[in-house]
Amino acid sequence: MSVTYLDNAASSWPKPPQVKEAMIEVIDDYAANPGRGGHALAMKASKALFRTRVQLARLFGIENPNNLFFYQNATQALNQAIKGFLQPGDHVVTSSIEHNSVRRPLEYLRTKLGIEITYVRPREDQFFYAEDFAQAFRKETKLLVVSHASNLTGMILPIKELGELCEHHRLTFLVDASQTAGVLPIDVADMKIDMLAFPGHKGLYGPQGTGCLFVRDEINLEPLLHGGTGSQSEAIEQPTTRPDRYESGTANTVGIAGLGAGVSFVLETGIEKIHQQEWALAKMTLEELMKIDGVKVYGPDLSIERVGLVAFNIMGADASEIAFILDQQYQIAVRAGYHCTPLGHETVGTEKRGAVRASFGVFNDENDVRRLISAIREISEAFYVG
Repeated sequence: MSVTYLDNAASSWPKPPQVKEAMIEVIDDYAANPGRGGHALAMKASKALFRTRVQLARLFGIENPNNLFFYQNATQALNQAIKGFLQPGDHVVTSSIEHNSVRRPLEYLRTKLGIEITYVRPREDQFFYAEDFAQAFRKETKLLVVSHASNLTGMILPIKELGELCEHHRLTFLVDASQTAGVLPIDVADMKIDMLAFPGHKGLYGPQGTGCLFVRDEINLEPLLHGGTGSQSEAIEQPTTRPDRYESGTANTVGIAGLGAGVSFVLETGIEKIHQQEWALAKMTLEELMKIDGVKVYGPDLSIERVGLVAFNIMGADASEIAFILDQQYQIAVRAGYHCTPLGHETVGTEKRGAVRASFGVFNDENDVRRLISAIREISEAFYVG
């Protein structure tokens, strides 16, 4: 029996065939060091990186592709944005469903720089409202940083409203699009997003080891890394030109070429089509899970649209044990535990037990949902005592 892969929120799989082809082409034809020479192969490698920047700029409504910086993942991008921007005494507002890639850098700066942090919680309907963030702003507030969607419940935050709020209050707006890049429409100009961090290996269908940070022209971050950039090599200081200022070291040319092919796949398939397919599968899963005795699902009401992931538990069973059984007995791959978001689990009340998470991608279909539901029904009969 083949594996039913339902862990796309961690990393999408399978990848479109053109992603592998693009990566192999680099290895076979021009795996030189981009920006580290004027010869033909180095120039070809540099052009591969720029093509991917152009594709990403097209996807996210970014005017200047050189305002996109490549990293190994969204975590590195978020660290660059947060640590490169905040100063001693600054106040930051964020949400209570943030991934550790946001929370840990913030808490680190609380200890090292004395920044202050306010975590905004959702209301009883499990939804976030822009006015609740506005009430948390102070005169010392410099940054609002939020996830576009929760990696635990799939809840989508009102990014456009929050962007307008930040513009009105003259605050910098950083968005973690780890669960939405390639899944939901994102236009940095329309949404007033000042900095956007996202991975390449999830909804963009690129390989692992790829991620990006977009930063508006007027925002000057202190680089986290200092070193060789292939430009202004005679200078002691880090270059001022973008993207070189924020991309020290040899780039992952193979991975970035694969990411470019993944972005092309997303653009050709269509964001709206991808989202509707994934949400339809998640909604079907939620509806069927709610019919099973002993199963509890988490997140807002089904009338509120989410991204394509589902968090649940079987009462009386450990979440990790359920995931293990699904893997070993049913060949269904899900994730269980705390999903690197203890804040999110505190928010939904699962901080003591974690949760099982099934997450969908463009290559999943209703048969995958039926297999999962059938398995959960059997497992719940063994564990749940009503």
